[in-house]
Amino acid sequence: MKIKYIFICAATLLLSFSCNKEVPENKYEKDAVYTQFYFGEIKPAGWLKQQMEHDMEGFIGNLDNIVPDLVNDPIYSTGRLHSKSKAKELGNLKAGDIGDDEQYKWWNSETQSNWWDGYIRHALMLGNETYLNKVSAHIKAILATQDEDGYLGIYTPDTRYKFTSENGEFWAKATLYRYILAYYEVTKDKVVWDALLRAVDNVMANYPVNASDPFNVGDGYSGGTAHGLVFTDVLDRLYQLTGEMKYRDYALFMYRNYSDNFSFESDAQLKNVLNPDYKNKCHAVHTYEHLRPIILAEYASDELKKDSVIDKYLVKIRRTTTLAGGAIGDEWIGERTAAAENTGYEYCSQHELVDSYSVLMQKRGDKGLGNLIENIFYNASMGARHPHHSSIAYLKTDNSYQMDGTRNGQEEHHAQTRYKYSPVHQDVAVCCVPNAGRITPYFLQRSWMKEGENTLVANILAPNVLNTEIKGTKIQIENKTEYPYSNDMAFVITVDKPLKTKIKIRRPEWATDVRCPVSYTTEGEFLVFEKEFSGSETINLSFVTSVRVLKSDKNEHYFAYGALVYARPIEASESEGRKYTDEYVDLFYKSVDNNRYEFIEANEAAYNKSEITVNLKNKTNGKVEQVTLIPLSKTILRQTAF
Repeated sequence: MKIKYIFICAATLLLSFSCNKEVPENKYEKDAVYTQFYFGEIKPAGWLKQQMEHDMEGFIGNLDNIVPDLVNDPIYSTGRLHSKSKAKELGNLKAGDIGDDEQYKWWNSETQSNWWDGYIRHALMLGNETYLNKVSAHIKAILATQDEDGYLGIYTPDTRYKFTSENGEFWAKATLYRYILAYYEVTKDKVVWDALLRAVDNVMANYPVNASDPFNVGDGYSGGTAHGLVFTDVLDRLYQLTGEMKYRDYALFMYRNYSDNFSFESDAQLKNVLNPDYKNKCHAVHTYEHLRPIILAEYASDELKKDSVIDKYLVKIRRTTTLAGGAIGDEWIGERTAAAENTGYEYCSQHELVDSYSVLMQKRGDKGLGNLIENIFYNASMGARHPHHSSIAYLKTDNSYQMDGTRNGQEEHHAQTRYKYSPVHQDVAVCCVPNAGRITPYFLQRSWMKEGENTLVANILAPNVLNTEIKGTKIQIENKTEYPYSNDMAFVITVDKPLKTKIKIRRPEWATDVRCPVSYTTEGEFLVFEKEFSGSETINLSFVTSVRVLKSDKNEHYFAYGALVYARPIEASESEGRKYTDEYVDLFYKSVDNNRYEFIEANEAAYNKSEITVNLKNKTNGKVEQVTLIPLSKTILRQTAF
């Protein structure tokens, strides 16, 4: 039986690059449990594909038209930064934040590269020819900015690698090189690969491993420098693709050098991770993205393994995550623990923690990480998307009573405008919208992974399609499902010739039973289907569950069914704010229903047709009333915790 594959190469995508395939294989990382597939081998299906298509027709696909001055800034080419560069006007309301002038110099490199990262990954996953042609033209243009010595970044020769204060050298490269890697993994283009290796070699030559001090930038604000620590994302993938230890060694060097120097963003510094009394307090996005450098450093160091650095950091992160997956920080964590009403969470943070947990899952195996990733993506992240308009909330709370700019109407030390729905959020920073374009491709890219030579593992449950090869045999697995809105799945396995292989599917921690007409065994939390597959076969699978009551450390009660957290939607009035175009506007919401409810033990919670009915006590009149809850992801204003 023939399998229909979509290969993106030749004239459609590579308008000017060769298809020379003398490039390294996706090597098995011997001390990691799983091998990550090449980007593009996993694609979306079902409702998730439709959502990605909708986003490309909306704010993700059109951000360069909505705010062209930011996204099209030639900061990597003719507009490179030099010693006399001034802070750029970004169109935001400056709140006197520390480090404004310096960070505003490099800011557009983050905005545009993170946006391109999401755009390119959407295009590669969806296969739309118009998007792909735009991607190809951009890759050609960005590689044309590379200097003869391999430098690919945002600084002129008089400035680069000579910093004594805040800078975006590593950060601008990390955001750019990540999407160049994704493009290479789909196209296998040697021109792109060679350009990337030359660029990374240029960094390592100018900041020599264990013989330079790149994070020694004084005691001023250094948010961009600290963001740059995730240049380790690039190093990690290069190590996986080449097996060359120099990339892993450099990642360890970066983490140690960051830990040895002063930084405003100090949560992930080794001394603080190892201190059991230290509470995370810094800019939340840094805190969650820095889990990845910690992971790589521990895998590169026996000393850090003995200290269990990863596990110690995870304990601190779990304290700052709500039961709906919201990784708090608005913008700062401030030594707080998660709470449903008083601790907001930033969209950027949700993306970074999804990515960090996914990296850890690739190294360690699942160990409950699949459940955590799904919780963030399907609840906190989806619950910060507008359910009808092409926009997101920069900040959101589990209990969201107002979205008028403020955190549920509370006054803060400076004017708060982040709690609203916007296709841009330019008045604050154009960071969350680009990351809204990144989170879904990153969520999908490790939803399947490979264990050993011939075992395929579904760690994350989602409507998707895997196209890969095992020992020269093409295999396609499509998960036909409405998950998480239904717990029924049909895994359709198609091979071009008989293939004996093993397929492992994660059983979620909330599943009380499994219904499957096909025989299987179990390995820990996985259902294992091992047999010779031929032609096209289907594994029909249903996970049985019931309504669960989740209780936080603050005595907050959440209702969940399957992977979804449910909330009481609150009726609201809508008003418009800034109008970017006729189609793209900021939206504000105020509650017109002031009823708030309290948990009672005799709640008689019951699930029926995507809703939970439950008895709760109305705080206004003291009466017990039956209340209908819907998925958090379908709400605007809501009460989630009771």
